[in-house]
Amino acid sequence: LKRRRCPTVCPVPSHIPRRFRAMLRLAVVTPRALRGRAARAALMEARHQFATLTKQDKVKATLMEQLQQAELKGWTAAEVKQRLSMEVASVGTHGFEVQHDLNKLSLDVGEIYYNSPAGLLYEQALLHEEGSVIVSSGALAVKSGKKMGRSPLDKRVVYEEDSKDDIWWGKINMKLEYKAFLTNRERAVDYLNTLERLYVVDGFGGWDKDYRVPVRVITSRAYHALFMQNMLVPPTEDELKEFESGGKQKPFVIFNAGVFPCNRQTAGMTSSTSISVSFKRKEMVILGTQYAGEMKKGVFTVMNYLMPLKPSRELPPAERALPLHASANIGKDNDVSIFFGLSGTGKTTLSADPKRDLIGDDEHVWHTGGVFNIEGGCYAKCIGLSRDKEPEIYDAIRFGAVLENVVHNEDTGEVDWDDTSLTENTRVSYPLQHIPNARIPAMVPYQPKQIIFLTCDAFGILPPISKLTSEQVMYHFIAGYTAKVAGTEVGVKEPEATFSACFGAPFLVWHPYVYAEMLAAKLEVHGAPAYLVNTGWVGGPYGTGQRSSLKYTRQLIDAIHDGTLDKMADSDWEEMPIFGLKMPKVAIKDVPRELLRPEEAWVQNGKTKEEFQKTANHLAGLFQKNFTEFADKCSKAVVDAGPKPQ
Repeated sequence: LKRRRCPTVCPVPSHIPRRFRAMLRLAVVTPRALRGRAARAALMEARHQFATLTKQDKVKATLMEQLQQAELKGWTAAEVKQRLSMEVASVGTHGFEVQHDLNKLSLDVGEIYYNSPAGLLYEQALLHEEGSVIVSSGALAVKSGKKMGRSPLDKRVVYEEDSKDDIWWGKINMKLEYKAFLTNRERAVDYLNTLERLYVVDGFGGWDKDYRVPVRVITSRAYHALFMQNMLVPPTEDELKEFESGGKQKPFVIFNAGVFPCNRQTAGMTSSTSISVSFKRKEMVILGTQYAGEMKKGVFTVMNYLMPLKPSRELPPAERALPLHASANIGKDNDVSIFFGLSGTGKTTLSADPKRDLIGDDEHVWHTGGVFNIEGGCYAKCIGLSRDKEPEIYDAIRFGAVLENVVHNEDTGEVDWDDTSLTENTRVSYPLQHIPNARIPAMVPYQPKQIIFLTCDAFGILPPISKLTSEQVMYHFIAGYTAKVAGTEVGVKEPEATFSACFGAPFLVWHPYVYAEMLAAKLEVHGAPAYLVNTGWVGGPYGTGQRSSLKYTRQLIDAIHDGTLDKMADSDWEEMPIFGLKMPKVAIKDVPRELLRPEEAWVQNGKTKEEFQKTANHLAGLFQKNFTEFADKCSKAVVDAGPKPQ
């Protein structure tokens, strides 16, 4: 299946578990292999109502339009429509609208696979995309080409009159002239038109109908289509009409021609990769990278721009919608927890809690009516994965899930979760429905009760848990200290200290102060205790210390949720020198006291107090240097809440 031409009937690999074989036989047969009415009918049913559109369908659609007001052999216009729809069977009138809309985008290819079921996309990936295999769990394993992480230095935003005063221009949002965007768009369209088939996915960014954004993805790879069908919120059959011309709002279109490079000579290009966004045209163009995470984060970038404008730009900050680079879950008492953090800090892992319902693992919006997930699925890191450590994520990797750049045994189909020979950024995408305790629809009418900042401290200085004052909440939200985890971005081989405003600077569009002001206003109205949790190193920096135990980190999160920390007296907390954070004086659950106090953990690990102080002062200096960019817009109390080197 991987390299040779597909035989008349594609066999299901022997390592596939018996429970998957029936569905996969449907998934991997080719149309020419079908024999008899029953087989053809079974495949048609499996391929969904709007699975494949062809040029022949387009001709029939044109004929149907011409006959709409006519009578043929005594048939009414409705009867003509019915008979033609019956003849093309799998298309339907919405499929014709999809074809028509693609033609208006100057796209015209032989076949279009539209919102196709997982089985059909498995078949397409196995037939046409080298390196695609079905592993033993039933998930589809794929390769993303040379790029196995995001390319933030190649992101561009079109400089447009309508949005130029809103955007935080600089190294995060680099300007691109409109003409250069059109050049890239034309290059992408020209490439897509050379192909025999395209994959189109319609879905929503956001579960709440009052805030969601329709998104259309046009791509050359079946893997990308399945990935985005997992990550976007799936529309119902009735909601598909919203993607047609004349719908409530024009869909945001992603042209993914990532298999094809951009032209380095185009103004504003610095490599063969380009991810460019036009808010006015509601379009995104991807060239030179097949990494699917670019589409996911592209949608998040759009939501980061649009949400603060809703319900209205004129409303005060507390009443506008705040996009969050955060996971969220909810307890039995409807207590919502928000986990802020960059990739690799534990957002997905810690929000997947068997004692609480998952709202989402990465991107949310906090508005006056509660919290909703932006996505329809989860995107988890796979490195070191095991059922013992992360059972919910491990068990979610089954039929319909997409594994990126993992290494597997070709004989057994078993994935080696510890093999990082391709990349440390091995990933899996799966729909929310794969998590047994996921809240669907993924939205709740409750305000957050706990705010948790997750950081991966590569210096081993920050306590595993600390309690924040209101001023420290603002300071650490704007600072967004963490470490870049190996593999998350191209070129990162080991953790590096970094500061990412609002715990998501690569995806911000407005100035960080805009989001910080909204968060402060919401916390003032609703109130919620806030904690800083270090999932990084203890007992020393990266290389000599140890990564915080997931078992202990989970116990600390449990202590937040079950009221253990609330019941602790003020005398059980002590201010940490230099950083001013309140750290515990006593053990919490099974977490030893010395691990909760960084300097003591260093000494226990054979290092000196002087070494700790020197490293702490160095990190505090990095905090101060970073915050100079934001200090002029913050109050003195917020600036003073930061670390102070001694």
